[in-house]
Amino acid sequence: MKHPVTPDGRYFVVRGRLWRMSNPDLDEAERSKLTKRLMTARRGVRDAKASEDPEAEAAAHRAVDEAKRTLGERGPVWWTDGSPDLNRHMAKNTLYAEWYAKLGQARPGET
Repeated sequence: MKHPVTPDGRYFVVRGRLWRMSNPDLDEAERSKLTKRLMTARRGVRDAKASEDPEAEAAAHRAVDEAKRTLGERGPVWWTDGSPDLNRHMAKNTLYAEWYAKLGQARPGET
C-alpha cells in the first residue's frame, strides 16, 4: 500500500496528513481527462517558475486549483452525510486517529 486510504475512501494519508480523494462518482473517462489537465497545469507551474514568469505561474496555479476542484479534491465536499472536510489535517488529530494508529505506519516525522 503506497498511501493508506481511510476506510470511507475520502482521504489518503501522506506523512501523517489527510489529502482528499477525487470524487468516486466521476466516470473513468472524465477522471482521466481531468487528471491530464491537472498534470499539464502542474507542469505549467514548474515551467513558469523556471522561467521566472510570475503571471504565467499565477495562471498555472489557477489552472491547478480549477482541475482539483473539478476532481473534487478541493472546494465543496463530494459526500453528502454532512461530515466535515478534514483535507490537509493531521490524521492523528481527526476522527481517523484510531484507524491511523492501528496501521502502525507512523515513521519519523509522521507522528
